[in-house]
Amino acid sequence: MAVKVLIACEFSGVVRDAFIRAGHDATSIDLLPSESSYGPHIVGDVLGFLDGDWELMIAHPPCTYLASSGARWWPARESQQQAALGFVRALMDAPIQRIAIENPVGVISTAIRKSDQIIQPFQFGHPEWKTTCLWLKGLPNLAPTGCVAPDPTVGGGKRPGRISSAIHRMGPSKERWRARSRTYEGIAQAMAQQWGSLC
Repeated sequence: MAVKVLIACEFSGVVRDAFIRAGHDATSIDLLPSESSYGPHIVGDVLGFLDGDWELMIAHPPCTYLASSGARWWPARESQQQAALGFVRALMDAPIQRIAIENPVGVISTAIRKSDQIIQPFQFGHPEWKTTCLWLKGLPNLAPTGCVAPDPTVGGGKRPGRISSAIHRMGPSKERWRARSRTYEGIAQAMAQQWGSLC
């Protein structure tokens, strides 16, 4: 049975397209145009669309002022961080029965509440790490679907046994944030297969 899914704050189309391929009615909403024309996308502020008849929302709020990787700049960006946390709270409080909020390790866990789950790409078929927290409402934890041995050479890992990441070791560029914000295909497919079947 098709589920009506809102993919919030996603311009890549990765999660939206995974849900569509699984037979669901998924729409993405972001301030930016979608990189994929496979499914419907709305350019706009997602907060204006939360009152639709959505059955499930997967949200990827921008992590610029939330992720621990930017903690050294937090003191100078307190107002931006509070606005970002307010946005996360609005997503969490949306009138939607099932919600997943995705973000890196950061201030959400201390300012709002601890995450329900932490996942890694290597649990879903990608030999990399990218620690990702999930805050869940009405959803079970995401079950790993294709655990692989993390490859310490991916992304330039040097020490034996060290799990490296091409995402984190990318050189500076104007487009680096785009690559870092994309959801891994294996995780998107797991979301679509496992959470899409619950509604």
